[in-house]
Amino acid sequence: MGSERVMSGGGGRLAVALVVALVVALLLSGLLLTADAAVSYDHKAVIIGGQRRILISGSIHYPRSTPEMWPDLIQKAKDGGLDVIQTYVFWNGHEPSPGQYYFGGRYDLVRFIKLVKQAGLYVHLRIGPYVCAEWNFGGFPIWLKYVPGISFRTNNGPFKAAMEKFTEKIVSMMKAEGLFEWQGGPIILSQIENEFGPLEYDGGAPAKSYANWAAQMAVGLKTGVPWVMCKQDDAPDPVINTCNGFYCDYFSPNKPYKPTMWTEAWTGWFTAFGGPVPHRPAEDMAFAVARFIQKGGSFINYYMYHGGTNFGRTAGGPFIATSYDYDAPIDEYGLLREPKWGHLRDLHKAIKLCEPALVSGDPTVMSLGSNQEAHVFRSKSGACAAFLANYNPSSYGRITFNGMHYDLPPWSISILPNCKTTVFNTARVGAQSSQMKMERVGGFSWNSYNEDTNSLDADAFTKDGLVEQISMTWDRSDYLWYTTYVNIGQNEQFLKNGKYPVLTVLSAGHAMHVFINGQLAGNVFGGLDNPKLTYSGNVKLWAGSNKISILSVAVGLPNVGNHFETWNAGVLGPVTLDGLNQGKRDLSRQKWTYQIGLKGEALSLHSLSGSSSVEWGQASKKQPLTWYKTVFSAPAGNEPLALDMSSMGKGQIWINGESIGRYWPGYKAYGSCGGCDYRGTYSEKKCQTNCGESSQTWYHVPRSWLNPTGNLLVVFEEWGGDPTGISMVKRIVGSVGAEISELQPSVDNWNAKVYGRPKAHLSCPPGQKMTNIKFASFGTPQGVHGNFSEGACHAFHSYDAFDKNCVGQQHCSVSVSPEMFGGDPCPGTMKKLAVEAVCE
Repeated sequence: MGSERVMSGGGGRLAVALVVALVVALLLSGLLLTADAAVSYDHKAVIIGGQRRILISGSIHYPRSTPEMWPDLIQKAKDGGLDVIQTYVFWNGHEPSPGQYYFGGRYDLVRFIKLVKQAGLYVHLRIGPYVCAEWNFGGFPIWLKYVPGISFRTNNGPFKAAMEKFTEKIVSMMKAEGLFEWQGGPIILSQIENEFGPLEYDGGAPAKSYANWAAQMAVGLKTGVPWVMCKQDDAPDPVINTCNGFYCDYFSPNKPYKPTMWTEAWTGWFTAFGGPVPHRPAEDMAFAVARFIQKGGSFINYYMYHGGTNFGRTAGGPFIATSYDYDAPIDEYGLLREPKWGHLRDLHKAIKLCEPALVSGDPTVMSLGSNQEAHVFRSKSGACAAFLANYNPSSYGRITFNGMHYDLPPWSISILPNCKTTVFNTARVGAQSSQMKMERVGGFSWNSYNEDTNSLDADAFTKDGLVEQISMTWDRSDYLWYTTYVNIGQNEQFLKNGKYPVLTVLSAGHAMHVFINGQLAGNVFGGLDNPKLTYSGNVKLWAGSNKISILSVAVGLPNVGNHFETWNAGVLGPVTLDGLNQGKRDLSRQKWTYQIGLKGEALSLHSLSGSSSVEWGQASKKQPLTWYKTVFSAPAGNEPLALDMSSMGKGQIWINGESIGRYWPGYKAYGSCGGCDYRGTYSEKKCQTNCGESSQTWYHVPRSWLNPTGNLLVVFEEWGGDPTGISMVKRIVGSVGAEISELQPSVDNWNAKVYGRPKAHLSCPPGQKMTNIKFASFGTPQGVHGNFSEGACHAFHSYDAFDKNCVGQQHCSVSVSPEMFGGDPCPGTMKKLAVEAVCE
């Protein structure tokens, strides 16, 4: 009783006050809100050096390009208005065997981060270590699957131990190199786990416990910068939960003292073998970003800003293509994708003009009509910025704001850095457009070597029944041979009537080739939506012993899904033979002999030393399981290169021992392709191309992999393509163009304090000049770049200014005004300019 009286008096209040003070101190420390923290945050923004920042970020994955490409990619990101480079950390690339680490070549993470620092940009390091990313096995090393007792991404001791060890390895490496911001480095944010929220919902209590453990483990590593968890609504303090998606204006963090962050603004979508190529219009991308910023968002990351290439066997899926272009502002080859890059650059300039107001407080939202509204930001110092939005996907909106009239195109947002003057509208693209082309620079002379399909290696082994493929190969090869023998008696009826039995093979994926007595009987493959497959066909058997060989082929391991470590590949059966005297015979449980990989792989035919170890013959066409090789000199110049593989079926490519990746032009894209309107909600199936054509025809060849002469190119063809059709091509800009209205807002005019007529800026790449004007029309031109046509209103002198100012030049600019084109061709009509110039 006495102690109760003491606690209810002054001593109790003191104790409570001490506890509250301790909790507050811990909260502030955990939330990184202390004034002297180098990187902290509040409800408005990430704070760097005491300043709230509106941060524009872009994803560039270091293994998806070469170190020689990194400086240029980073500089183009900076020129595009980015503050931050975001990258995952790829566990399977860095720890291919337990405790054996690799940080060289394309996996030189420290070099990449230091290059970002040299460019004056920050880094958001997404350690994961699960990355998804359409990357093989989601970034997990294959050995992790076979750790005893393991279960991925749940409250599982073996998994958590391995995950913590690798995360600690990366954090300690970053600290040792002085790469966190408080050390003078560029890393301002880090991420643990990746898009776990949806799986946690299905996983119940063990999954929730794991998510909390992951957050606590990460924070305990004391990186000195905030941690984020994307698509994790219950991310515990001090971790920030963030949004991923095509749009994130609906998103709010789970606590009012956390900033609103968008870690993946999808610039497009990935390409899968068998699927069309997705594209996202620049207007809609800008609209989505402006819509997020106007709601109070302060961090946005483009996924991807440069997608790059899934070199080697790094593509996940299964069935993810080698190209990871992602319709990103910088294309797979490192060239600017216009107008997306330029339009977003202009958007970033407009947002930065608004930054003083944006970071000062929350917006005031005003309705301006049934589908129009204004978001207005004001600072105590008098800064004012407004975002005027028209959400109607089909109609213009004429609105009144601050006593002034504004015309808003459908599905657009105008940005007014002083709450008066429009400097940018998401639907009015002022940046130039460009059309790329692949120009042939040479063919090849081939020799061939046929993969042996009859004999087995000394390493072959026999087991009763069928086995799962990855448990045998450990993903060191895409290929596993399944071989068994069937005895056929002399009295089988089909030997007399010619009605051959039907062999049926069920496989968990992803493709397979069936051989009977050394002869190809057929092949079959699955797809992105259903990797499982079945082969069924009549097989020509003879009396006596018959050899059935099945080459099972993996096309990338799963990178997403609930406990995908339990997913299988390979021939799991049943395997049956139907049409015998006895009816159906099940071959699944009899003895099978297994051989991991191809003989050509064992001989390293893709390498200079291995390729010289066998006799190569004259190239044969249309032969399955055939190796081809040639030696070539590097094309002159410095344009990006690719191989045109349109004449081939399916296989893999190596240059000087480096794997370009899997090719599969024989897999034609199925889906819905057609016109693309930026207006209205975007999804990955909205704007697609290549339907009925190869999902991927061109395969990136990094210049840095080539020598001036004596380059070894090796191709392994599974289906039986025609190698004489393979050619080297270079990627160049074919033409540049622009579409600009006569009242186009311009952020550059604002910066120059000049509010005159807009200008059409055209620029060919270095080494190229504009040789002729393919099209020019001031009036009401129709169509798109590459297919412009004159409208009912056309100024007859539209070409003159461009012929005079642009032909023979690398750069030019022309004012968009009637007097430049011989006068107003149609007074009272809103006019625009469309122009296309050929670059050579």
